[in-house]
Amino acid sequence: MLRQRRGVAEPADWGRKKLLLLLVGGAIGALALLVGLGLSIYYTLQPTRGPSSAQPGAVPTGTSDQRDILAERPMPSAPPDAARPGPLTTKQFDVLVLPGAQELGAADVSTGFPKTEEGALAQLIAIDQAALQSASVPGAQAVITDWALPGGPTAESWSGVKAIAGMLSSAGLPASGSPSLTVSATPEMGLVKGTLGAEYVVACVDFVVTATVTTTARVAAADCQRMVWSDGRWMIGPGPEPAQPPSVWPGTEAAYSAGYSALTYE
Repeated sequence: MLRQRRGVAEPADWGRKKLLLLLVGGAIGALALLVGLGLSIYYTLQPTRGPSSAQPGAVPTGTSDQRDILAERPMPSAPPDAARPGPLTTKQFDVLVLPGAQELGAADVSTGFPKTEEGALAQLIAIDQAALQSASVPGAQAVITDWALPGGPTAESWSGVKAIAGMLSSAGLPASGSPSLTVSATPEMGLVKGTLGAEYVVACVDFVVTATVTTTARVAAADCQRMVWSDGRWMIGPGPEPAQPPSVWPGTEAAYSAGYSALTYE
């Protein structure tokens, strides 16, 4: 079982707000890349809060109130500049060893992860990567449609879909994306915010996102989601999207203070 790691920075009211501002040169000029699955320009694109529409019994462990309290608990904050490359710390990070995928699932999302906290985090990473790297609104919508339980984010409400729509709008590109734009997401750090039994995990990942148009730029992008074990696989669960972690450059003092662990795979 994973334990809560080193002292986490004093929580701030980041809530569900995430920031990602990435400038890419070239013909389109400054491109605001709103990536990683619930990302926004400051407080603009944040998951809508409201009563959970979870179906009774959709999550067998913990009451709805318990799940909401865990999901909504504020995360540490960090300044926007912390998402960009910066000086690395020599402090030693804890390491999370994640299981490898066993098969390719719906919407070309890797799956087959075990019923463990590490498995839940690995599945979230696979979901986020597939949505982000599609670099298109229909691609992200297909992912969330296949990987969210009833009462969870939808093809219209998911902050990841809104972020990609904002990215493409800023670039003057269509919803289907463009061959001139490529986006990749490399999971570098992660944490488990908490669990309720073996079937409910709030997992968080911090990516390094690389975007290329005519030049290449990199930035950190973090995401947390409610992960629920359902029909033999991890899914994004019912309820509003959780309070989000800081997007911080991996290996920095800000990443250490936020309680992130380094990621590696079996």
